[in-house]
Amino acid sequence: MRIPAVHSRTRRGLAAFAAALGITAATLLGAAPVPAAERAPALNAAAIDRFLHDYVEETGLPGAVVAVTRGEEVVHSAGYGHTASGRAMTASTRVPVASLSKAMTALAVMQLAEDGLVELDRPVRRYLPEFTLADPRAEKITVRHLLTQSSGMADSTYPDLTRAQPHTLKEAVAAMRDARLATAPGARHSYHNPNYFVAARLVEVVGGRPFAEYMAEEIFRPLHMTRTSSVAGTEQMPGQARGHVRAYGTTVPVDHPRWFAAGGHGVVTTADDLARWLIVQSNQGVSADGRRIASARTIDVTHTPPATPRDSDYAMGWSVNTHEGPRRIQHTGQLLTHNSMATLLPDSGTGIAVVTNTGMLSGDDAAQITQGLVDLAQGKRAEVAEPFSMTADWVLAALTLLALALGTRGAVRAGRWARRTSGRAWWRLAPRVLPYALPPLLLTQLAALVGLLMRRSGTLGQVAYAWPALVVCTAAAALASSVVLAARLVAVVRVRARRTPGRLRARTCR
Repeated sequence: MRIPAVHSRTRRGLAAFAAALGITAATLLGAAPVPAAERAPALNAAAIDRFLHDYVEETGLPGAVVAVTRGEEVVHSAGYGHTASGRAMTASTRVPVASLSKAMTALAVMQLAEDGLVELDRPVRRYLPEFTLADPRAEKITVRHLLTQSSGMADSTYPDLTRAQPHTLKEAVAAMRDARLATAPGARHSYHNPNYFVAARLVEVVGGRPFAEYMAEEIFRPLHMTRTSSVAGTEQMPGQARGHVRAYGTTVPVDHPRWFAAGGHGVVTTADDLARWLIVQSNQGVSADGRRIASARTIDVTHTPPATPRDSDYAMGWSVNTHEGPRRIQHTGQLLTHNSMATLLPDSGTGIAVVTNTGMLSGDDAAQITQGLVDLAQGKRAEVAEPFSMTADWVLAALTLLALALGTRGAVRAGRWARRTSGRAWWRLAPRVLPYALPPLLLTQLAALVGLLMRRSGTLGQVAYAWPALVVCTAAAALASSVVLAARLVAVVRVRARRTPGRLRARTCR
C-alpha cells in the first residue's frame, strides 16, 4: 500500500502536536526535565573556554591558540597558556601553522587558474621550465598533481628533511634535479612537502613577484589577515619556532632546527586571522565583510579529492574524512615544536582551527582539542583526552629502567656466564650472543622504522624531538646490550686464556 506524501505544513503541525503531547505526558507522570548541568553544552564561547581551560590544566599543555567560526560568525578566538619564552598567548599571538599553509598555497594557484594564467591539467614545465627531475616521467606532472600530492614524488626517493635545507624556492626546485619518481604521475597519492615547494615557485614565476608578496597582496591583505605572513624558513618564525616537546608527563622548551618551509609549511598567523580564513573556506570564498577571494567552484575543487588516484582522500591542501560521523574537511600541520589542525564541518558551517606549541607525534594536542570542539559542535559533551604519550612515556620509562637493570646484572654476571660456557666451541656461543646485537641495530634503524610508519623520512635527531621517551628507551636498551655483550666477550677471552696454559702444561707432563 502506498502512503501519500504529507504536506510540510501538516508535518510541522503533527510534530508540534506530538511535542505538546510529550510535554503534557511528562508533566502528568511527574517526569522531571533534564537538569541544565546534564545537557550537552552548545558550541559557544563559554563552553569552548571551559573546555580549553580544563585541557590545559589536566594535560599541562604550555600554550595554544583557538579559532572557532560558524558561517560568517566568529564564535570564539583566543589564546591559552604561554609561549616558550613565557609570554601569555592571546588571539593576536603569532604562531606557525605548519602544513595548514598548503591550503593557502593551493588557493593562490587556483587564483591564477581563475585568471586563466594556469591550467590545472597542463604540465608544470609549461609554466616552470626550471622544474626538472632525473626521471623522464616528470614531464607529465601537472599542476593538479602537485596540489593533490599525486605527482609521483615521495620521501622514499627524495627525503627532503634529511637533506641540506635550501634558502629560496628557486634553490628548492633546483635541488630536485637528481631526484627520481616513486610512481608514475597520477598513479598514487604520496604526501611530500616538495610538491608545494614547486607549487609556490610556480606562483612566484607566473604571478610575477616573490611568493611571500603574492600571498600578502592577493590573499592575506584582502581578507584582513593583517598579522599573517609566509616565511621561507623556521628561522624567520617568531622565536625561531621555539616550542616544546612532551616527555614523561611534562613539557620541555626546545629550539627548532632550521627547516625550509616556503609554500609547504611556512605561514605564521594568529587565532583572529585563522578565524577569517575559516570563514572564507566555509562561506564559498566570501569573507565576513562580503569580499570574494575565490569563486565558489574554486573552493569546492580545493575541498574535493580527485577521481584518480581512487584510494586518496586528499584534495588540495585539505583531506576529506567521511568514515567517522559527519563529513569533515581537515588538515593537520606539524613542526618538531608545534602542531596544528584545521577542520571544516560543512553540514553545520562550522570551522575550527587549533595551534599548540607542542611538537609532532608525542604532542598530538591539536588533534585532541579539535576532537573535543567537534563534539561540542555536534551537541556532545567535550571530554579531555590526554595525548597518548602521557601514558606511553611511563611504560617506556619502566622499560628503560628494566633494560638498564638487566644490563647491569648481565655485566656483573659476565664472568660466571663465561666460566659456565667455557667448554663450548666458539660457534656454539654465537646464538647466545647475537641477540644482544639487536637493540643497537634497532637504534641505528629507528628513524627508518618511524619514517616507515609515518610515511615520512627523517633523522634520529628528528625522532628524538618527536618522541624523546622512545629514543631514550631504545638507546638505553642498546647501551645495556652493548655493555653485556662487551663484558661477556672480555670474560670469555679471560677464562679461556687462563685455561690454555694449564692445558699446555698437562700436555708437556705427558
